[in-house]
Amino acid sequence: MSDIAAKQSVPFTSTLKRLKSPWTITIAIPILVAILDVTNLVPIVEFAVIAFLNTLPYVLFAVILIASLKAAGAEASIARAFQGRKNYMILLAALFGGLAPFCSCEVIPFIAGLLAVGAPLSAVMAFWLSSPLIDPPTLLITAAALGWPFAIGKAVSAVALGLFGGFAMKLLIGTGQFSQPLRQYQQKGCGCGPNPFDGKPQWKFWQEENRRNTFKIEFIDNALFLVKWLALAYMLEAILVTYVPASLIAGVVGGEGIVPIATAAIVGMPAYLNSYIAPPLLSGLMDQGMSAGAAMAFMVAGAVSSVPAMAAVWSLVKPKVFSAYLIFGVSGAIISGVIFQLIA
Repeated sequence: MSDIAAKQSVPFTSTLKRLKSPWTITIAIPILVAILDVTNLVPIVEFAVIAFLNTLPYVLFAVILIASLKAAGAEASIARAFQGRKNYMILLAALFGGLAPFCSCEVIPFIAGLLAVGAPLSAVMAFWLSSPLIDPPTLLITAAALGWPFAIGKAVSAVALGLFGGFAMKLLIGTGQFSQPLRQYQQKGCGCGPNPFDGKPQWKFWQEENRRNTFKIEFIDNALFLVKWLALAYMLEAILVTYVPASLIAGVVGGEGIVPIATAAIVGMPAYLNSYIAPPLLSGLMDQGMSAGAAMAFMVAGAVSSVPAMAAVWSLVKPKVFSAYLIFGVSGAIISGVIFQLIA
């Protein structure tokens, strides 16, 4: 009986996994609209499809870029940013954080390797804070949904947040704080690829068969990932624009001043949406009355609170450092929102 039950549980588990997919929600939304409000079915689907098609060129370029970085082994070049003088390392770590082509579980062994070879915590903090905020696909998707001024503002905020956290951590360490910041860590393979410190980058990756295969795999995986999440994002945006009153959004995170921006940052931390869903939804919220500064604060704070980002920090450092990471993140998000509000 146990063997039969085990065999029966396999299709059930597989079915449950499929039901948890973003595609389930994407397909369920128009079905529910057709049942509950059929007059809005065509406008909602049309809105989502047009928005998705407008983003496709950006998605294609982003997928090619990230697959190329992975195939070339760009991680080895990024690791060199953590060599040299501390101020120089913090600067490069903040700059390269947005270029790191890592999957979520690969961040942990990469950072563990940096700490193992003596990279200072201040430079690692700069990388941790800037890395979740921006990468090539996120930059392009943000530009497609919110425009290039917002995308560039987010990229600048990422670097600025990394610099802020890195130099603040350096000052705290100089006062005797965080003298023993690390937990004990056992590096384990996660199936995401080789150690980032192994080998040298090969920018002409198409000359080697294994790198060409890596490019194909990364291209397909990232294309499917982005299409899946963007389809959901634009369907949710269509629902938001159609059914959420503009007055409600404007009343909470609209208008001038620091209060809407701080509110958006605080709400953004626990209400994190991944970097591919957030831009389309923020586009809808801004159309409904959300201020530009509040949108920037929400996006910055939400990226810092992402599960992979927080897991990487929590798994390697003690609670005091983790708390500093979150404080740097939310305060930096508010500052980014205020500055962006002034210049937008």
